[in-house]
Amino acid sequence: MKLLQINTSLNSSSTGKIASQIGEICLANGHESFIMYSGRYPKINNKSITNRIGNKFDFLLHALITRIFDKHGFASKRATLKLIKNIDRIQPDIIHLHNLHGYYLNIKILFEYLTSTNSRVVCTLHDCWNFTGHCSHFEYVGCSKWKNYCNDCPQKSVYPASVLKDNSEDNYEVKKLLFNSIGYSKMVMVPVSFWLQGKLKKSFLKNFDSRVIQNGIDLNIFKPKKENIFEKKLSIKNQFILLGVASVWTQRKGFDEFIKLSKYLDNNFVIVLVGVDSKLQRKLPDNIILIERTSDQEELASIYSDADLYLNLTFEDTYPSTNLESIACGTPIITYKTGGSPESIINGCGCIIEQGNIEALARKIKEIKNNNFADFPPNKLISASKNYFDKDKNFIKYLDLYEEILQIER
Repeated sequence: MKLLQINTSLNSSSTGKIASQIGEICLANGHESFIMYSGRYPKINNKSITNRIGNKFDFLLHALITRIFDKHGFASKRATLKLIKNIDRIQPDIIHLHNLHGYYLNIKILFEYLTSTNSRVVCTLHDCWNFTGHCSHFEYVGCSKWKNYCNDCPQKSVYPASVLKDNSEDNYEVKKLLFNSIGYSKMVMVPVSFWLQGKLKKSFLKNFDSRVIQNGIDLNIFKPKKENIFEKKLSIKNQFILLGVASVWTQRKGFDEFIKLSKYLDNNFVIVLVGVDSKLQRKLPDNIILIERTSDQEELASIYSDADLYLNLTFEDTYPSTNLESIACGTPIITYKTGGSPESIINGCGCIIEQGNIEALARKIKEIKNNNFADFPPNKLISASKNYFDKDKNFIKYLDLYEEILQIER
């Protein structure tokens, strides 16, 4: 079997790691693996055979067209035509689509090709972009237009931002036509959470077969590592450490929530946020400490391990890997009831709080501290991680799906 995956990134970001890990599982089972990713990134070494889609100029031009005309996903014509030539050369049995947004693909050209090829298609939904006219998430603004149509987009200025035209109505109708032009028996949808599957079933993708395959993580990296990293690097001693992690901190990711929470905490507590520009430190309360973003997974595992609680105060997410990483490192989590985030609270590995209820959040934090983690023994968290979050166990489900589609017996 030949597998070809298409994604914005490779090795970096959660989706880039997922594509790489799926490729490794296919290779380990005697199949061929190819991954195509955005040319905005440099050439990356990978066990799969890789190729970039376009280059930095294509990326910048696509971004410009998006900013002016709100035509995200409909530029990059030259890059997409070249991609199709590569696909024709490889002749894959399965074409696996991941994030189609990210300023690198022309989905009209791609989907017109997919309708004519003999390859079967698997489409993993990591967010909601595929079935909206503009946005990748809509819950923060409470928009439900995507169920029937899109227009007058309330998030035109949000990624993928447009500063001039609102093309959400046309984008929605063209996406609806393109996705449904592929036969329902030819393409399978794979949402990464049950919450996202629920949204998919209310969208114009509802007639496609869908299978939930939740993300997994590398348990060889994310495991308990007591290295006292906060004491050594930040001189934090004898304080209850509340951790937050994000690639980019925004109000939607809960940055302001941590500032509100800090007012409810005394000197026995300290908040550490990873992924924030250290220049912001002078603007924050004394009980919030910032650490710049790290790409070192081993260091991140040490950070999770040395925290007392991980807080995910996001207002939009589908199935955040940070929750899984924290639990695997033996650190329980508290998450807002947002999207698919609560789905990682398995076997009592944490708590769920209603969005924005800072008083309830503060009470729960103090209760956990006063009870000395009686409800969250580390072995309970580690066991849940091995049963539910192991990338090898989760991503082998993709191989099962490919083989089912192609009627291959392993």
